[in-house]
Amino acid sequence: MALLDIQNFSCGYGEIIAVRDLSFTVEAGEILALLGPNGAGKTSTILAIMGHVQIKSGTLRINGTDITRTAALKRPELGLALVPEGRRLFSDLTVAENLIVGGYSQPRPDERRNLARVFELFPLLAERRSQLSASLSGGEQQMLAIGRALMAEPKLLLVDELSLGLMPKMIDICVDALKRLNQEGLAILLVEQNTARALEIADQVCVLASGRAVFYGRAEAAHRDLDLLQSYMGVAA
Repeated sequence: MALLDIQNFSCGYGEIIAVRDLSFTVEAGEILALLGPNGAGKTSTILAIMGHVQIKSGTLRINGTDITRTAALKRPELGLALVPEGRRLFSDLTVAENLIVGGYSQPRPDERRNLARVFELFPLLAERRSQLSASLSGGEQQMLAIGRALMAEPKLLLVDELSLGLMPKMIDICVDALKRLNQEGLAILLVEQNTARALEIADQVCVLASGRAVFYGRAEAAHRDLDLLQSYMGVAA
């Protein structure tokens, strides 16, 4: 049984269909890279999984349970957590306060343990725990956004545009963190503009173009036909 199972899935805004007839699965402990050019429907897919964009048709299951119509507020309790594009931190809260907000769905006794886990993964955040999040660099803010999502103890982490606007050193730190989390058993659905970095860590790849899947398969297959993959992407790796 797949951790995440999406079948014949369409989503959109009002009368507009952003993604049409999409099917894929993410197994426990697996990384799926969701790739495609701007406007392909990647963010719409992630937000629909989290309950923030209307699912028009099809089914969405977590561990076999149909959550297609489950309220967004309940989805973190089912094991989903989002690292949104642009981080969307609470700028007037400190690093520690942002993290605590991320753990709202968990029992309070787990807060100290989860904070320790995040600070061990990202020592820079431990050093800056009392700083306002607005004072952090872009890379530090991305670490904080990942850490905030981890406070909910997810089974599946959805990461939207991990490397967007980051310096190469910070991208390396964040990618290494995802690798480590995955090795510890966390499943990840990764939207990433850098095709090469995504393929470096992905088990599966799904490429969207104009709201439809044009490639879905193992990362090894994508590596073997990288030119074809890039023609779908419309950008260089």
